[in-house]
Amino acid sequence: MTPGWHRALNPPIYLVSILPGLGVPLLAQAPVENTGGLFLATFAVVLLQHAINLFNDAADWRLGADVEKYDSWVRVHGERPKSAVLHGALSLLLGGLLGLALLWEQDQVWILLIALPMVGLGYLYNAGTKPLSYTYLGEWVTGICYGPGVFGCLWLVAGFEAGGAMVAGMVAFGALAVALLLSHQPPQIATDRRAGKQSFAVRFGAARTVFTARLLFAVFVGPVCAIIFTTALPVVAYVSGLLALVLLTSVARSTVNPKQILLAATAFVTVGILITGFFA
Repeated sequence: MTPGWHRALNPPIYLVSILPGLGVPLLAQAPVENTGGLFLATFAVVLLQHAINLFNDAADWRLGADVEKYDSWVRVHGERPKSAVLHGALSLLLGGLLGLALLWEQDQVWILLIALPMVGLGYLYNAGTKPLSYTYLGEWVTGICYGPGVFGCLWLVAGFEAGGAMVAGMVAFGALAVALLLSHQPPQIATDRRAGKQSFAVRFGAARTVFTARLLFAVFVGPVCAIIFTTALPVVAYVSGLLALVLLTSVARSTVNPKQILLAATAFVTVGILITGFFA
């Protein structure tokens, strides 16, 4: 039975690309003058993530990992990996053109010096007979692409200058992306090992992977709290710190999985934005 496209799409997973866009005003602790540009840039990132998800499913199908995955995009495309790749290429093209048009319109084409290498890494993550995702570099590539790549570029598109808050955001959202990646891996250890995939979980086991995912979630929360504590009103810092403590405790005590990581991160960022705006 072929799954519906909505199952393969799995909309919540795109929060990992949306949250950095929401994190920009939170960490800047200032209104974004170029809200439209930030929104369009974030949407371009979502399109690029969609492309990478399709390439990843196609690569896993071709190389023998995740072939039991019911909601694979390859299954949606009638078990034809090439069709999934074409779908991904279209999403990559649309995201790239949207990003390029936005940078051109805002006279920020120089940001391509940062963005293009990250897009290249994203492509190599799933390309060839030995994709980066199948090596020990997979987790590092994910962190670099979502930290300096996604958050860093969105920060600059929004019109903010490089500084401590930008670095904090790159560390935070890079760590969040890797935590999410690790939370996927433990159930897939057996199939990944058979396919020759050297994921973190294959190399170090399920227990260490879960511990590292929890640690990286703490790394996500830490820099955000540090910026809020030093720049926001005391009441905002107090509420943010209390929420961070609750979420860290929740992640530490329960089974780590992608849904939990994303819900906790979304709650943290969303509440932070709301209370910052309320007390501004």
